[in-house]
Amino acid sequence: MPRYIPPLRDMKFVLHEMLEVEKHLAKLPQHADIDAATIDSVLEEGGRFCAEVLFPLNQVGDREGCTYHGDGVVTTPTGFKDAYRQFVEAGWPSLGADPEYGGQGLPHVVHSAFMEMMNSANQAWSMYPGLSHGAYNALKAFGTPEQKSVYLPKLVSGHWTGTMCLTEAHCGTDLGLLRTRAEPQSDGSYAITGTKIFISAGEHDLAENIVHLVLARLPDAPAGTKGISLFIVPKFLPDGHGGIGARNRVKCGSIEHKMGIHGNATCVMNFDQAKGWMVGAPNKGLNAMFVMMNSARLGVGMQSLGLAEFAYQNSLAYAKERLQSRSLSGPKYKDKPADPIIVHPDVRRMLLTQKAYVEAARAFTYWAGLAIDREHKHPDEAVRKDNADLVALLTPVVKGFITDNGYESTTLAMQVLGGHGYITEHGLEQCVRDARINMIYEGTNTIQALDLLGRKVLGDMGAKLMKFGKVIQDLVKSHAGDPAMKEFTDPLAALATEVQALTAEIGQKAMKNPDEVGAAAVPYLRIIGHLVFSFAWCYAAGVAMKKLDSGDPFYKAKITTARFYFAKLYPETAGLIRQVRAGAAPLMELEEALF
Repeated sequence: MPRYIPPLRDMKFVLHEMLEVEKHLAKLPQHADIDAATIDSVLEEGGRFCAEVLFPLNQVGDREGCTYHGDGVVTTPTGFKDAYRQFVEAGWPSLGADPEYGGQGLPHVVHSAFMEMMNSANQAWSMYPGLSHGAYNALKAFGTPEQKSVYLPKLVSGHWTGTMCLTEAHCGTDLGLLRTRAEPQSDGSYAITGTKIFISAGEHDLAENIVHLVLARLPDAPAGTKGISLFIVPKFLPDGHGGIGARNRVKCGSIEHKMGIHGNATCVMNFDQAKGWMVGAPNKGLNAMFVMMNSARLGVGMQSLGLAEFAYQNSLAYAKERLQSRSLSGPKYKDKPADPIIVHPDVRRMLLTQKAYVEAARAFTYWAGLAIDREHKHPDEAVRKDNADLVALLTPVVKGFITDNGYESTTLAMQVLGGHGYITEHGLEQCVRDARINMIYEGTNTIQALDLLGRKVLGDMGAKLMKFGKVIQDLVKSHAGDPAMKEFTDPLAALATEVQALTAEIGQKAMKNPDEVGAAAVPYLRIIGHLVFSFAWCYAAGVAMKKLDSGDPFYKAKITTARFYFAKLYPETAGLIRQVRAGAAPLMELEEALF
């Protein structure tokens, strides 16, 4: 049977020993009173909820799936509704929200850690409240005072959930093609008509209301993305007294039958002159929606981190228990008829690859979470700007690199179990199926790569990338007098230098042929991903190195894993750099008819 134990030891290592969050939060007035003990109590209690309430429902949700009953009614798997009730009663939806709207006001970095555990325990269930926080962020940033007063307290409490309605059958990435219409009404509202597809948690029986944020066109809107507006379209119209009134003209037309995340309702949503209200300015909907999309992209990275952690835990436990053959270098467990498979080098390769990717992803995403806290809460405008640039630069890396690695990690975990991994009992085949969607939704990983290289790097002539380069440079300099750290700082510094030269080369080629950006983007994102993970492992090794004498084997394991990363995973960058330098010609010279 599968198992999940919240990885609190490593979570606390990252938060308190690596990032020293208490020290940094003290500089943010809204979080100055948050101490390590408070953070730890939240993580411990959150871990119990995830392990004891959500995790037992994970395979239930996969087996049962959601049920569409007709007339727009969808019910969730057994136990999901009661788990959501407990989630709301315990106050978990309000964890990172503003106290002005009923939130607990905890830092985003703490919210991120809780989200990791939720996704390890049950990704499909976690998607129901998952987009509510993004809807909250979009409305908080662009909503009118009246909209905020009506919707934010309900989203924060979890009594209402949120969705993001972008995709239509004929357009996904290219939102400029969308056809959903918004007709102005005499009362200041709009009549929304159209159909959206692939809407996660678009209909369910968990919460009393669902707040859809919908992209649509005004009658006089210009063509393309410059003519898109954003609208609030609730399932039930607010009654003006904090409750719900009449049913709106928005219904689920069907739910999708999918490869994974069976416990989450992926809906076709039909809007038939549904009543909606504009968010932000006319024809500026993408500006508001990008707040939600970026939040979702960071959330998807946390989904894959959570799944990879679960997969690693279960494949590690199996590798320690499963007896199969003898070690090539001689029996290691002479009292047993065979050695456990963890003695075999290739099993260790698979386990260490998972461990290295999981722990680097945790360090990276928590570091990014703290940067988000600084972006929004630091009193110094320059610090806010620098952190906003770092978050913008690295959001596609969180989404793209971590989900790629998450899928690799889950397939490696399944491979460790062999045939037992392929059957349902151990939970890893579900994990693989669930992980696969993370590379697709909220912008495919190719889109993340194009966003990273085209917009975030070349779009500002490398300014944001240079800011991250300065972060790396500062870390390398901090260990300049320590020869024991050279095995980590040297490859990090070398890759940073290589990235600088490679980026300039791509920029020069792209001025002559824009296809060079498309050809380079995907391997370039993996290169930057390895730059980030090299930074994370160098950072972690530096902290662990100082504590080796404590006798705690945790620190030895951390350094040994860092060595594995630089010896076995980091070298992938050499091949990726060769791919980038090969340019667009090998991809574009074959005529379509010859495919």
